[in-house]
Amino acid sequence: MKQTLTARFARCVLVLGLLLAAAGCGGGSPPERVTIMIPWSGDEFQAFHAVLTAFEQETGIQVDVQVTRALTQQLDAAVTAGAPPDLAMLPSVGAVHGYVEKGNGKERRLQPLDVPTGAYLEPFRGLAAVRGKVYAVPVKVDVKSLAWFAKAATGPSAPPDRDTPGVWCLGLESGPTSGWPGADWIADLLLARAGVDFYTKWLTGGEKWRSPQLDEAWTAWRALMGSGVRGAAVRNFGEAAAGMTTTPPRCSLAHGALSAMGFDGKDDHDFVTSSATRRLEVSADFVGMFTDDNPGAEALIAFLAGTRAQQLWVDQEAGAAFSADGHVTRYATSVQQRIAGMLRPHSGYTLCFGAADAMTPDVSAAFYRAVLDYATGATKDPDRFLADLDQVQEKLGSSPVPREKLCVGPPRVSGSPADPGRAGPVVPAG
Repeated sequence: MKQTLTARFARCVLVLGLLLAAAGCGGGSPPERVTIMIPWSGDEFQAFHAVLTAFEQETGIQVDVQVTRALTQQLDAAVTAGAPPDLAMLPSVGAVHGYVEKGNGKERRLQPLDVPTGAYLEPFRGLAAVRGKVYAVPVKVDVKSLAWFAKAATGPSAPPDRDTPGVWCLGLESGPTSGWPGADWIADLLLARAGVDFYTKWLTGGEKWRSPQLDEAWTAWRALMGSGVRGAAVRNFGEAAAGMTTTPPRCSLAHGALSAMGFDGKDDHDFVTSSATRRLEVSADFVGMFTDDNPGAEALIAFLAGTRAQQLWVDQEAGAAFSADGHVTRYATSVQQRIAGMLRPHSGYTLCFGAADAMTPDVSAAFYRAVLDYATGATKDPDRFLADLDQVQEKLGSSPVPREKLCVGPPRVSGSPADPGRAGPVVPAG
């Protein structure tokens, strides 16, 4: 990114109060079109479209949206061919790090960004930076460690027992990324049972997949699913939660982020955390820039990174979006307000980035495939799958994210003992 161009943009923004510099600011007007690749459909797409509409109306820049469910594969192909979109949504921090490192021949790397990140909450703010430079910004975030129930079936404050086998709604089908709901769940169990220290060591290569702690998490997940595992591999994750509201209900609890549930967070559903520990898996969708010669792309990413756009995104209630921007505080429902509160530094929760999101995309894909094979196979012993995953990770490498960035805990009270499972900032021992 040319710093002179960025500086000229900043001057125009200050003078005119616009994201786009007028032609009189010098250097001519920027291109009128920007391309962005995204993975969303349905309510998530509608929420994002509302944000883009506001940008287009304010700047006159047209945004061409490329929608694909196979985002990782399509983006890889475009980058390798030397023809990436100007911007792309990156569904994992592993992908962010991977595209920073890419760049041989015609490949285009992620470009460093000149956008302020001081308003972002941790761990999202730290994950946006690689070696001291910002390469991507979180545009929406989620809390994954939630157990959802329908109030009409259970009563407003009496969710089913989270440890009862067979009460869970389960769907693993999600196109090219089928299996991720089970991967999130297994990682959630591992975080709750083995703790932050083991979790971060495992992600960064200090612990094997074929370990007692991983074996226990996989086995516990399969046992918890009970008969619900049958057919789960071909049942869409977004439709699975509907089993809570059928007559009679097919299941009583659903695990995951609000955006994955297929309902909008109104008062007919509620949640508890999926374990009794105060450790939560979180995730984020990041946006990064692959071109360095399109001022319109700079304007769009600056817009998406700002509080105004992120609040507008959150205001699209059906999208169930949450922001990592600490200045975004208005949420439409009490359910959304409670979830947003869990992301705050003084919430008392330790937040850990989702395991599959922290891995390189190829290792994540192997994780998802193993989940599908385990769910559909007759064996309840995960040993073979774990051994295969050790081989995959040995070949492809562990998480590129520094270990100290993977989790953050609540601020430590002066004089209190350090507890890597509860206190923060989390700096794992060893």
